[in-house]
Amino acid sequence: MENKGVLVGSIIFVFASFLLMIGMLVYESHKAKQMKELASSIKSEARPTAGSAPTQDYSMYKTKMGDEGREMVQIPEGPFTMGSQDGDPDEVPEHQVFLKGFFLDRKEVTQQEYMRFAKMTKRPMPRIEVFEDDQSKLIKPEFAAMSVSWDEAVAYCKWAGKRLPTEAEWEKAGRGEGKRKYPWGDKFVTNAANVDGTEDGYKYLAPPGSFDAGRSPYGIFDMTGNVAEWVADSYDENYYKKSPYRDPKGPDNADLKVVRGGSWRETEHNARLSKRFAAKHWRTDITIGIRCAGDLDQGGSSQAS
Repeated sequence: MENKGVLVGSIIFVFASFLLMIGMLVYESHKAKQMKELASSIKSEARPTAGSAPTQDYSMYKTKMGDEGREMVQIPEGPFTMGSQDGDPDEVPEHQVFLKGFFLDRKEVTQQEYMRFAKMTKRPMPRIEVFEDDQSKLIKPEFAAMSVSWDEAVAYCKWAGKRLPTEAEWEKAGRGEGKRKYPWGDKFVTNAANVDGTEDGYKYLAPPGSFDAGRSPYGIFDMTGNVAEWVADSYDENYYKKSPYRDPKGPDNADLKVVRGGSWRETEHNARLSKRFAAKHWRTDITIGIRCAGDLDQGGSSQAS
């Protein structure tokens, strides 16, 4: 009888232990689900989506068609804040710059547009030297032109009746007169730019103009991400300490040139509008492309955008 009682007690203990284990598993599963939902809400709060961005009106800025048939936006004369106190050492000091008005391409040059230039000038098409995936995933007529050197970018803009923008012109066109970190504001917005990762819908390149919510205060597309862009200036990490207030052109001509705007390979931090990159003028890279500028006194018919 005593053995029977022990047996019954053992069965009850095992059954109770089993129920306790099931209860613990259910509790841990529920707890993990709550933590996942909390993390998701925190991430969503830290990185708002482009869907919440209001539609802006850019019709007050005049546009014109360049000689090669690409649309340009007039950036008005005036001051703006260049550089950043919260960035890298070559972004300081944060300083005021006054620029005369100029035109800038609304979108980056596409591969199809560059191909037309290459055929007319009998130049070879850009070559992809290094890429870890299938190269055909980068080569599409509608994608941004890339893997062009600074010299080739200069030649393209000259062929189009334009020029490369100065570093100061590029930054003003991206951030306006304020101190915003990105074309749309101070916080990074998912689906507003093509940067590293696939959350924005593109693993590699995207057609220029794909991110309407990421346009600059003047309506310029892709000033953050997609392809970084050559500018006219040579690079000097200390240039901001001695640059003139009006229309800075950069230091004396040198092999090292400035690249702006981040790319599809860059992090949010490196896609900031004040971030500066430097590369040899002969360098070609699948992350660097072209956007051209023009002076107000150049030809071309202007109109309201």
